[in-house]
Amino acid sequence: MSAVKTRFPPSPTGHLHLGGARTALFNWLFARHHQGSFVLRFEDTDRERSRQEYVDSIREALEWLGLEWDEGPYFQSERLDLYREYAHKLYQSGHAYYCECPPEELERKRKEALASGRKPGYDGTCREKDLGPGPGRVLRLRVPRPGVTVVEDLIRGAVSFDHSEIDDFILLRSDGSPTYHLAVVVDDLTMGITHVIRGDDHLSNTPKQLLLYRALEAPPPFFAHVPMILGPDGARLSKRHGARSVLEYREEGYLPQALRNYLVRLGWSWGDQEIFTLEEMIEKFDLSRINKAAARFDPEKLLAVNAYWLRATPTPELAEEVLPFLRKLGLPVPEDRRYLEEALETVKPRARTLLEAAEMLRFYLVEEIDYDPEAARKFLTPDIAPVLERLLEELSRVKFKDEPLERLFRGLAEETGLKLKKIAQPVRVALTGKTVSPGLFEIMRILGRERVLRRLRRALEFIRTR
Repeated sequence: MSAVKTRFPPSPTGHLHLGGARTALFNWLFARHHQGSFVLRFEDTDRERSRQEYVDSIREALEWLGLEWDEGPYFQSERLDLYREYAHKLYQSGHAYYCECPPEELERKRKEALASGRKPGYDGTCREKDLGPGPGRVLRLRVPRPGVTVVEDLIRGAVSFDHSEIDDFILLRSDGSPTYHLAVVVDDLTMGITHVIRGDDHLSNTPKQLLLYRALEAPPPFFAHVPMILGPDGARLSKRHGARSVLEYREEGYLPQALRNYLVRLGWSWGDQEIFTLEEMIEKFDLSRINKAAARFDPEKLLAVNAYWLRATPTPELAEEVLPFLRKLGLPVPEDRRYLEEALETVKPRARTLLEAAEMLRFYLVEEIDYDPEAARKFLTPDIAPVLERLLEELSRVKFKDEPLERLFRGLAEETGLKLKKIAQPVRVALTGKTVSPGLFEIMRILGRERVLRRLRRALEFIRTR
């Protein structure tokens, strides 16, 4: 087999979503696994809907995911002369013919076929007219009749298509622009693509493309059609299932390694393994392990995978990742990077996204915290004020390390006859504004004596003036 070469050919009519990202990932992994190359190609012949902003967005999303391309990006809009050249070859060899049937006539026939229960399709009116190119004429492929085309799919096996189900489809429109089938075949042929890995919604296109390869007397690539991604309810994946563009996931605080990890498991498996490094994906990825059944998108599982990679990321690296989210929330970024990293260590085990981590860091970074009203009502009460005053005295001289702080709290609990949590929770609210936080003693150690004393004094003032 020649060197493996795959491609990802998005249409720049929208942002990159999960389905497209998984297709890109599978193509990229297959190429990397076989030490081959990966091509990026934009199918931008839809001039009305194609936008440069979507080209930029797709490129940015692929780069963020770490799916660098070896060739390209190519643009179909820059290759129109090449498509016309191949179309002319097909016409000259008799494999294609010109058709002058007006669109309104074709539409009338289509409606008649539907009304009579027949499958709509071109009836071959111009097939034997021997027409040449001319105004208003389209170029159609002459599909052999009768006949059968078999797609030897690397995932599904052999799939047969009877030619009675395939009409003489258009290659060049009346304005000379190529249709999808002609452009994609010419691109894959001239770029030396060896494997076409794409969604199974393209399976019905494959026999048409194989017919084009045959007419051009060119060997086709191998085809592998990946089952689609469904929502949790079994319907086709959409925004209502929580599926957003790849860059939206980035903005919500997902890590690229987590999204890659989750996407590779949507329809591909390696035993029961759930977590994969990029190196493991490249080493293990193979088309034989792609499932034939559709995969289901589970947003909760994606969050769990992201939480895993948050914990697994070294804290100094994670601190860099979390900085944009601190700024997004309007939180001050501490000059002391060590302070930020120590604080981040305490929230890493609890956060599921970078955005959540940034929000959890809030009480470490602001001068004045806001009390959760219910927490303040329940725990910042007059009867706890004497305990907080006693704590203020002791905390002025105790060492701010976990063990001495814990000894102090336990001693105070014995002295007052209160359970430890009856003291700890009011202090937690005083320091963080909430009833749930990282461990109290590590919070105190990181905040430092000055901040802790200041916040306890403020809590006492709050109790006295409420």
